[in-house]
Amino acid sequence: MTAPSPTIGATAPEARMARTLRYCYRVPLLLWHVLVHLPLAMLLTTPLTARLRWGDESLEHRVIRAWSAGLMRVFGFRLRRVGTPVPGATLFVANHVSWIDIETLHSQRMMGFVAKREIQSWPVVGWLAQRGETIFHARGSTESLGGVLHEMLSRLRNGRSVGVFPEGGTRGGREIGPFHARIFLAAVEAGVPVQPVALRYGEGGSAQHVVAFQPRESFFANFLRLLGEPPRAAEVHFLEAIAPGEADGRRRIAELARSRIVAAMARP
Repeated sequence: MTAPSPTIGATAPEARMARTLRYCYRVPLLLWHVLVHLPLAMLLTTPLTARLRWGDESLEHRVIRAWSAGLMRVFGFRLRRVGTPVPGATLFVANHVSWIDIETLHSQRMMGFVAKREIQSWPVVGWLAQRGETIFHARGSTESLGGVLHEMLSRLRNGRSVGVFPEGGTRGGREIGPFHARIFLAAVEAGVPVQPVALRYGEGGSAQHVVAFQPRESFFANFLRLLGEPPRAAEVHFLEAIAPGEADGRRRIAELARSRIVAAMARP
């Protein structure tokens, strides 16, 4: 695991002191958010409340979004949204930096993510992922991918949205890998729009490599490290959507979605 990013202009002892102080007030906030807000969220996301509405979305979805936004604040992220998420059934595709990406997106728009099966066993995040309608995928399993695509198609045809990270994994935050075209098949067959989303951490995406998993860094190590990081922006750029029929085939859609995210990441 690499050393945490130092505070700009601070000496090493000053940076360590600043990190210690952040832990001193963020750990109690995190405990409150998990021990008080989470049980309240659980009470409001039961089958008994599933049909209750809050504005244009269900109470359950609004509660999960609010909890996710609260978790981002605990970690010192200042959320900024640019653009508007497409309403209705949509396939949202985003660059993948770290586990925090799911919370960032859930704070803005409810969508069922396709995520690796290991997340299901992660504390807090795993529970939220399940309540957030996550579709779990066993990496490297063709049978699992077939089931994922079938579930994605079913949800999109039923008017629900799905979120995916087409890179298939994180890359240290320093580059955006190629997008796997097969994951776009569900959107093509369902005839729904694909909306690219660029996730940028720090001003202009300057902290992508800090937020990302470091070499051999576990989820728990990343979680604890981010809890002590300086406050920074978390930008969510909802980009121009790709309408059904706008691009010819899933491979072209994948290329177009990636190019729009890459362009957004390069903007000052």
